[in-house]
Amino acid sequence: MSFEFLSALPAGILFALVTSITPGPNNTMLLASGVNFGFRRTLPHLFGISVGVMLLMLSVGFGLGEAFTRFPVLYTVLEVASVAYLLYLAWKIGTSGEVKLRKGERRPMKFFEAIAFQWINPKAWMMVLTAATTIHVSEQFGNNVMLMAVLFYVVGFPCICLWAGFGTAMREVLSDPKRLRLFNVVMALLLVGSLYPIAAHWLS
Repeated sequence: MSFEFLSALPAGILFALVTSITPGPNNTMLLASGVNFGFRRTLPHLFGISVGVMLLMLSVGFGLGEAFTRFPVLYTVLEVASVAYLLYLAWKIGTSGEVKLRKGERRPMKFFEAIAFQWINPKAWMMVLTAATTIHVSEQFGNNVMLMAVLFYVVGFPCICLWAGFGTAMREVLSDPKRLRLFNVVMALLLVGSLYPIAAHWLS
């Protein structure tokens, strides 16, 4: 194990920790899912996020990032799709009702849906693009990409579990329909607020 690896590893761990545990679309949705569905039913969503970020990191590291550099319009299309889908999700969360619902009326996000969501999640793109270009855990580019993908999973998974767990712990407090509706509206507004970086970019 090289000295360069040992000296750079803390920076990679810290980056994965900070970007995974801070608020964003994933964590906002996990908090809401914990409240509305409980931790166990949110597990596929949790695993899907972690796997999705890993796959996104590998894809960016092995060519997709270069495609955005050569064809900036692709990134613009991605931003538009991200805004549209996040607004849709915000509306779905904001109009959610009680925790106890009739069978089949609502459900948490599924594993493959959570994987797919990372491709239009602006924070996930920021994480992997920054990691691919500025974090150097290994001198070899390919190894660096794979190591960062592993760090995002190993460090990130416990971080996002905290958000789902906190939401689950709030279920009893929010068992009152009025409180739950207010909570879901706040979560929807926070999700819309997470679009601020894109809006600022468009207006600059």
